[in-house]
Amino acid sequence: QVRLVESGGGLVQTGGSLRLSCAASGRDFRRNAVAWYRQPPGRQRELVAAISSDGRSRYADSVKGRFTISRENTKNMVYLQMNSLKLEDTAVYYCNEDPPIVVAYLEIWGQGTLVTVSS
Repeated sequence: QVRLVESGGGLVQTGGSLRLSCAASGRDFRRNAVAWYRQPPGRQRELVAAISSDGRSRYADSVKGRFTISRENTKNMVYLQMNSLKLEDTAVYYCNEDPPIVVAYLEIWGQGTLVTVSS
């Protein structure tokens, strides 16, 4: 059974930093690209950052230069370092593969971790 567990969210002021972590079980992340996604209030989920199996990363324009995605294959973990946070970064953040994991025609998602940026 695939399980994705995100952690590290919280309340932070604009300009602050947070580091999100994602632990995967029931799935070997090492061979696949993985990503962080977010869903702002009232909006659709969007891809924030992705990293390939060989370490190449890409970012949404809105977070370039502020967020850094990394992975620790030996632990099946993915991280997102978020700096210079803005109000518009407020969202529930999820990790998954890129593209997302599908089992029996359904996408598998964790519970996410809430990031709230306040002024």
